[in-house]
Amino acid sequence: MADILVKSESGALIIDGKAASAAVLADVAKGAAELIAAGIKPGLAVVLVGEDPASQVYVKSKGKAAETCGFHSVQHTLSADTSQADLIALVHKLNADPAIHGILVQLPLPKHIDSQLVLETISPSKDVDGFHPVNAGLLAIGDRKRALVPCTPAGSLILLQKAMESLGRSIAGCDAVVVGRSNIVGKPMAQLLLSENATVTIAHSRTKDLASVVKRADIVVAAVGIPEMVKGDWIKPGAVVIDVGINRVAGEGLNAKGEPRTKLVGDVDFAGAAKLAAAITPVPGGVGPMTICMLMANTLTAARRTKG
Repeated sequence: MADILVKSESGALIIDGKAASAAVLADVAKGAAELIAAGIKPGLAVVLVGEDPASQVYVKSKGKAAETCGFHSVQHTLSADTSQADLIALVHKLNADPAIHGILVQLPLPKHIDSQLVLETISPSKDVDGFHPVNAGLLAIGDRKRALVPCTPAGSLILLQKAMESLGRSIAGCDAVVVGRSNIVGKPMAQLLLSENATVTIAHSRTKDLASVVKRADIVVAAVGIPEMVKGDWIKPGAVVIDVGINRVAGEGLNAKGEPRTKLVGDVDFAGAAKLAAAITPVPGGVGPMTICMLMANTLTAARRTKG
């Protein structure tokens, strides 16, 4: 992978998620071509229920990435009033389809559907989002060889590894703080850091004296979902900061339509943190691009496992 760190005027190295994701996708496309030559074409099925605009954008991006990698890609678009039973029946059908190696049900689902039940219906071997309890359990016991790891934490780890390598450091032995305890990012991120031999603390919005907890960390992963919650002066000088948050907040002025402008910010005060950190991910352009490419990587892994 090419160097993904860029020197900023503030002093910190900026971790370029776009460059990293392009490198991962290139590797996945190469691996897919080799697997196709061996007689197996990786197949990804994406299921979208309803017409949530953000979900439609995500699904379109995932389909485009799958085609770029040479996958067999299918999309099932269901109406918002689709019953839970019909959705589960579709998942069972995809579980049984040998041409499909990865299944992704786009979240959020309509309120009348039990999301956890649907996710648990997906075969663990095709759970390319990494949300099934079996995959969560495998990751928790440190069995990354058999687990399918959630995409955002997996991508975050790659960015962290490349940053530490460029700085001449190792994750092993570092004091890492993960701010956020979700099953999707916080908890699996902590498990990945543990597997890299870091000393890990999981903090959250109710942690007492959160600032002092963060300030002792060599590695900070912010995934709490609160705009710029982690202040710049909380960062230990020389720390590496991975900002998973993507929050839309009010911007300045009006756009061409006369509407108030908005902007994307992370869970970290980037301007303040960049003055102290050795390396930091921007928002946008940091962790975000890695999520989709890791979905492709998981699909390739799932397809490879069918060949043993």
